[in-house]
Amino acid sequence: MTKSFAPLLLLLLLASLLVIVVNPISASLSMPTEYVNYTITRANGTLWAKMEGTYPIFVTEADSSGVSPSILPMVYPTPPGTRNIQVTLNGTELDWDNYTQTYPTALHHTAVGDWPMINCTISNVSSHFVLKIKYEHPLTTINGSYLFLYDLNIDPYLSPQSPTSTAYFNIRTDMDILNWKAYTTKTDIIWNPINYTASYEGTRQVISIQIQSEYSKPLAGDLVVTFDGEGTPQSPSLTVLALLAVTISVAGAGLFAYSKKRRGEAAQA
Repeated sequence: MTKSFAPLLLLLLLASLLVIVVNPISASLSMPTEYVNYTITRANGTLWAKMEGTYPIFVTEADSSGVSPSILPMVYPTPPGTRNIQVTLNGTELDWDNYTQTYPTALHHTAVGDWPMINCTISNVSSHFVLKIKYEHPLTTINGSYLFLYDLNIDPYLSPQSPTSTAYFNIRTDMDILNWKAYTTKTDIIWNPINYTASYEGTRQVISIQIQSEYSKPLAGDLVVTFDGEGTPQSPSLTVLALLAVTISVAGAGLFAYSKKRRGEAAQA
């Protein structure tokens, strides 16, 4: 990344989690859907979030030449302590740099603090490409609860031609997590509770959240997910087996009592 990009990038740093810089005269971007998967694990006594984001992006030409930009600079904020970062374009891994290390004041503000950023260059851009970003980071704790955040602001990808974008989140863990809560953060201090669905994949808990952003409407802000900790592990299959065992025991006891009664009636006869 050369310094010639820095002033333009700094103007756009707060616009979105995924900031791809384009010349607005020649092109615009849309991202009708994005898919974000988290896996919560424990390593050496610390809880970690492994994140994998999939971003199908469309490039729309706005000039008469019909030529889309072949190179797009990108910046992407990462939570403190992030490691094992991987960026791929249509399945090919890209090189990335520590943007905040080069420009120490270039930080991305979130509802739980300022994050450093990485940057890379997307080359050989077509009218549609799929960007994937993976990383893992330790979970933050606030007031005794675990917490992780994902920035939802996608204003650069919304337009009259592409007025909506839906983010699909799935959070998985083999631990039995207690007291899940999800919020969108309109500001640093205003957190709005939102609904989620809970299910199981075998013994694995799955929390699913869907958030839609719309052009010319207020954006939700950051997504924050919190939980209190681990409970006693118990999968749905074990619960079903336990209930079945109780049902069989009760039925067996009833059958035994009925047989005993019949034997008593026969003896009296």
